[in-house]
Amino acid sequence: MVLWLRFAPSGLSTAESLRIFGTGLLADAAISVAGAAFIIGLCSFLSSVLALPSLLLLPLGFHPWIPVRRALFRIAVTVGLMVTLFLWISEWYFFAEFESRFNTVAIDYLIYPHEVFTNLRESYPLPWIGLACFIGGLGLSSWLFLRTSPPPWHSVRPLTRWSLASAWILVAAMGVLHNQLQPIPSHRQRVVSELSANGWAAALRAAWSRNLNYSDFYPVIDRTDAFRRVRSLLTETGVTFFGPEVSAAPQPGPDGSVDANAEARWLDSARDSLRRTIPGDPAKPRLNVCIITEESLGSEFWGCLGREKDGRPDTLTPRMDRLVHDGATLFTHLLADGNRTIRGLEAIYSSFPPLPGDSILARDKTENVETLARVLGRDGYSTLFLYAGHGTFDYIRSYSLRNGWERLVEESDFTHPAFRTAWGVSDEDLLHRGIEEMRALHHTGKPFLTTFMTVSNHRPFTYPTGRIPEDPAARQRDHAVRYADWALGDFFERARSEPFWTNTVFVVIADHGARVYGSQTIPLRSYQIPCVVVAPALRNLPARIDAEASQMDIAPTLLGMIGRPYESLFFGHNVLETSGAKQARSLMHHNRSIAVYRDRHQVVFGLNKMIEHWAGEPASGAMARQPEPDAAALNLSTDGIALFQVADELYTARRFNLPTQTTGR
Repeated sequence: MVLWLRFAPSGLSTAESLRIFGTGLLADAAISVAGAAFIIGLCSFLSSVLALPSLLLLPLGFHPWIPVRRALFRIAVTVGLMVTLFLWISEWYFFAEFESRFNTVAIDYLIYPHEVFTNLRESYPLPWIGLACFIGGLGLSSWLFLRTSPPPWHSVRPLTRWSLASAWILVAAMGVLHNQLQPIPSHRQRVVSELSANGWAAALRAAWSRNLNYSDFYPVIDRTDAFRRVRSLLTETGVTFFGPEVSAAPQPGPDGSVDANAEARWLDSARDSLRRTIPGDPAKPRLNVCIITEESLGSEFWGCLGREKDGRPDTLTPRMDRLVHDGATLFTHLLADGNRTIRGLEAIYSSFPPLPGDSILARDKTENVETLARVLGRDGYSTLFLYAGHGTFDYIRSYSLRNGWERLVEESDFTHPAFRTAWGVSDEDLLHRGIEEMRALHHTGKPFLTTFMTVSNHRPFTYPTGRIPEDPAARQRDHAVRYADWALGDFFERARSEPFWTNTVFVVIADHGARVYGSQTIPLRSYQIPCVVVAPALRNLPARIDAEASQMDIAPTLLGMIGRPYESLFFGHNVLETSGAKQARSLMHHNRSIAVYRDRHQVVFGLNKMIEHWAGEPASGAMARQPEPDAAALNLSTDGIALFQVADELYTARRFNLPTQTTGR
């Protein structure tokens, strides 16, 4: 009710409101029974265990077991109520930030208590929230125990006791199962669906479905047809495929199982049917590559991408705007593949679709996947990843060091940084260190790939004083964006005087937008991000790349700019080439929904094989549901199903890589 009063959109009819409340009430009732069972069961167990030492007094004639256990039970219930109130308040702030109930973001952040607690402490009034929870939990437990003191269970027959407890547990289990099997109620506006859901149930669902069996939950087509269709979607001018079109997949035998050897051979041939050589000139110089991935730096902040304020042109990125004005190449229609850093990294560096469940960075079969670092490493490049935070966060260390990067520089490698945020060292610290590292790599005589991941543009939005006029104590996102822009401008000013400047291709790209907002399931407007390329050695690059593209297309397009031949399993395209731009389709992810977009059409795939069709203008956010999709939308739907299905098969079978014997040069 509280969330509804604050966040419900206008224009809902009474019938819609009643239906949503009714649906939500069922979920709330089920979780209330289950939540109470869990809290009371846990409190009973803990109080009984903690009361065990009191039994040592029995030989002395004392019988403290029951009063001690009851006192401990009351304390445990009080703490449980305090935690419940804290989760209730947390859900308010979480909804205000993401317009969503607890989802995979909340689950993922539990893994990183240090960074997250520091962020919460600096972003929200935690002491006051803690005090409110303490007073509220104490007051509720006092009222509860005054009204209904726990019954004297020791005088109730054991059979009755266990019958009542078993019935309660059964009802609670059925309630949890119902909520886990039922998807979040669908509505034409995503925020309404989120309001009608239950936060605890949403959190359980997110935790339960981190690694999904794709074919069980999402639409699929015949697997042979899927690989053949993806092959046709990856075809570009001059591209040579390593193997022929895949043959029919092996079928189950009389016992319902597929022969393991036949399946392995088929998967090898399926991979080879997509493995291809991209043409180029081996005589071209091996230009250095520097990619700076910027935290949350969405298109809405950039003046060169049309930012307005009060109907007039405005910008929070004056230094990057100037860089674009002075001749840098700007992607004008680029979409992020997700709303998490690890989604951006898997798309930019692995050119891989954002599968439902976890990003491949967080999964257990990522010890050998294709990356830009592997491609350039096979061509003799040195490779380095620089991250402002701890390498364990978002699995950056395991992903980078196992998949082509030779070294990782992380927060612990900075001894005296100018400034630390809740998430790591400041942007300027990271970028200054990067220049030092690139200078050293240049002196080795080998070409290099350096990749950066910044953290300053993230709540609580802290940065060092004296860099921009705005006061850091205000802790506003717009100020953090201005600081990120200042640090980038400072980096390019320093880099211009370095010996590696003239033979390096620099790329600045956002990992994702600032936040997800909009009424559709996957709101395209909030997925628009910038990408700027500065390449002093390449004089023929266009000033603007207006082709529709996604983060998956960055690595192939960058390799196309360099112009040397390479082998690939990437799902993206070189959008500088006409055939590549024609084939490019944007794939994206949000919570448990995935989508494909092209030419004003978006198809969303959800749990329980749900399919939604949307059409409209993504830049303005004017997207509308299509109850009756046209032929173009249906064709795009099949393309999307094939791309996601094939990506899942390759990853699950550990075949999103080139065979070892062919990777050396």
